[in-house]
Amino acid sequence: MTFIWFILRCKYMPDLFDQNLIKNQPLAERLRPKDLESFSGQQQIIGQGTVLRQAIENDQIPSIIFWGPPGCGKTTLARIIANLTKANFVQLSAVTGSKKDVKEIVDKARDQKKFSSQKTILFVDEIHRFNKAQQDAFLPVVEDGTITLIGATTENPSFEVIAPLLSRSRVFVLKALASEDIVGILKQALDNDLELKKLKIEVSDDLFKYLAGMSSGDARTALNALDLAIKATKPEKNGIIKIDEEVIKQSLQKSHLLYDRAGEEHFNIISALHKSLRGSDADAALYWLGRMLEAGEDPLYVARRLIRFASEDVGLANSQALVQAVAAYQACHYIGMPECSLNLVQVVVYLAKCQKSNALYTAYQKVQKDIKDLPAYGVPLHLRNAETKLMKDLGYGKDYKYNPDYEGEIDQDYLPIELKGKKYLNS
Repeated sequence: MTFIWFILRCKYMPDLFDQNLIKNQPLAERLRPKDLESFSGQQQIIGQGTVLRQAIENDQIPSIIFWGPPGCGKTTLARIIANLTKANFVQLSAVTGSKKDVKEIVDKARDQKKFSSQKTILFVDEIHRFNKAQQDAFLPVVEDGTITLIGATTENPSFEVIAPLLSRSRVFVLKALASEDIVGILKQALDNDLELKKLKIEVSDDLFKYLAGMSSGDARTALNALDLAIKATKPEKNGIIKIDEEVIKQSLQKSHLLYDRAGEEHFNIISALHKSLRGSDADAALYWLGRMLEAGEDPLYVARRLIRFASEDVGLANSQALVQAVAAYQACHYIGMPECSLNLVQVVVYLAKCQKSNALYTAYQKVQKDIKDLPAYGVPLHLRNAETKLMKDLGYGKDYKYNPDYEGEIDQDYLPIELKGKKYLNS
C-alpha cells in the first residue's frame, strides 16, 4: 500500500528537478511570453489586423524569415507560433545543427505529413550561419510544403540568405525595442516572475529608464542585467534589496554614454562623423567613431556608412577610398568587435585625409532628376544590336562605329537624340 502511495505521489506531484531547472534559468528565459497579448513591441508586424497576426491566429503560417537585432523577440515570436499552431514544431540552431540534422527532420516531417497529415514547422535560429549548400537543402521541402520554415537572423537576409529561399519566404523586419517597451518588460519581471516575487526589491522609475536606455533596444540584455544586479546587491536589515545606478552599470559592463541606436542621438552622431570626414578633421572623426563603438553600435552599420562616404564625398579624387572602405567592412564581418575597431579607425583616418570630390554624387542626382522628370527616351537605332534580320532591316545597329577600329575620339552619339550634348559629370 505504501509503495502504491509512493508511486502515485511521484506521478502527480510536480517534478522537483524541473522546478530547479526553471529556477536556474536566466531571467530573460523565465519571462519569455507565451502568447501575442503578452509580447511587447513589434506592433508593425503582429498588431491587430496585420497579415502575420492573422496568419498565426488562423494557423496558416507561411515560410518566414525574422530579421532584427539581438533581443528584439525573434525567438520568442517563433515559440509563440509553436504554442498557438497545431503543427509539429521543431527547433534547430544553425550554430550547432548540420545538413544531416536537417535531413532527419525533413524525413520525419514527410512521414508525419503522409500518415497523419500534420504539418511541421521548422524554426532555425541564426539561419545566416548555414552556408549556401545547407540552405539549398530547404528549397525542395519548402517548395512542396513538407515543412514550413521559420528562420531568425540578425544579419541582412539579402546578403546572408540565398535568393531562392528568400523568394519562397516572407521577410518580417523586427526593430530594436523602444525604451518604454523595455521599461514595461522590466516591471513585469518584478511583478510576475515567481523567483523575484519572493524578494523585496526596490527599483526607481528613473533607474528603470536608465537601464532600458543603456540596453540599446535589447530586452535580453536589460533583463539579465537586472537579474545580476539583484543577485549582487546585499539586502538591507529590513530585507529590502535596493538597486542603485552603480550596480546597474557594473551589471551592464559598460559606461553610460548618451547614445540611442534607435533615436535622435544615433543620427546626430553618425551625422557628426560624416561631416567631420567631409571636413578632413581626423581627430573629430575618431572621437565620433569612438562614441558609437563604445556605446555598442553595430560595426557593420558604421562600415556601411563609410562605404557610402567613400563614393559620395571622395569618389574619383581617390579611387582607393572605396577599396579601403570595403576592406574595412569585410574585416568587421570576419572578426567583429572589439578587434575590428582598429580596422574602422584606419579607414576613418584614411577617408578624413583624402582629397574630396562629390562629382559622382551630383552627377547621379542630375541623372535621377532627368529620369523622373523626362520621358523614357528610346535607345538610338545605331546603339541597338540587330539580333534578327527584321531588326537589321529596321536599321538596328546601322552606322555604328566600333571604337577599337578608330584612333582617338570619334564622332558618335550615345545619349538619346533628345538629350544630345547633355553633361552630367563636371569634369
